[in-house]
Amino acid sequence: MKVEIWSDVMCPFCYIGKKRFEKAVNSLGMEGDLEVIYRSFLLDPELATDPNKNVTQHLAQKKGISLDEAQKLNEHVSGMAAEEGLNYDLENAVVANSRNAHRLLHFAKSKGKQAEFKEALLKGYFEEGKNIDKMDVLKSIGASVGLSEEEVGNVYNSASYTEDVIRDIQRAQQIGVQGVPFFVINEKFALSGAQPTDTFKQALQKVRTEE
Repeated sequence: MKVEIWSDVMCPFCYIGKKRFEKAVNSLGMEGDLEVIYRSFLLDPELATDPNKNVTQHLAQKKGISLDEAQKLNEHVSGMAAEEGLNYDLENAVVANSRNAHRLLHFAKSKGKQAEFKEALLKGYFEEGKNIDKMDVLKSIGASVGLSEEEVGNVYNSASYTEDVIRDIQRAQQIGVQGVPFFVINEKFALSGAQPTDTFKQALQKVRTEE
C-alpha cells in the first residue's frame, strides 16, 4: 500500500497528523505493509528566513492579529501536540523558508532516508528551535540520520531537486489540495488534515479490504 503525504516542515498540524497516522499504522500492525512518501508543499513560498523573529510574531503579522491572540493560537496547537507526545517550543521556533529542506527531503528519499530525515526536521523545527533553512543545521540534521554532510552541503549549494519540489506542488494543485497535511492512499483515497487516529485506522482498513 502506498501512502503519499503532502506536508510542510513548518506546519504544526503536519507533525501532529504524522504522529496520529503512525499510531494508526502501528495499532493495525501495518508498519511493514506501507510505502510512505513525503511530498513537498510550501505554506509560504515567499517567506524570508528571519532568525530574529519567532513564529508568534510571524503569525500575528501574517494574520493581522495581536501578539496575544497569536500566543493563544500557538498554545492551543501546542496542547494538541502534547496529546500526541510532542513537546512544541513555538516561542523559540525560527521563522524559516522550508524550500531547501524540501529539496533535501527528496535527496534523502534517493538515499532511503526520507522518513528519518522528515522526523528529524520536524523535531528540530518544533521542539529544538533549529533554523531549518541554514546549511550547517541541515548538514547536522542529515548526519544524525546517516546522510553525508558533504552531500547535503552540495545539494544545498545547488539547484538539485528543485524540479522534484515543483512537481509535488503542481500535483497537489491538480488533485485539489487546499491545505496540509494531505494523505493519499493508493492514489484513490484521500484524507485532509490532522485527522483523529481512528479516522486514519478506518481509512487504512477500508483500502486494505478493497485491495
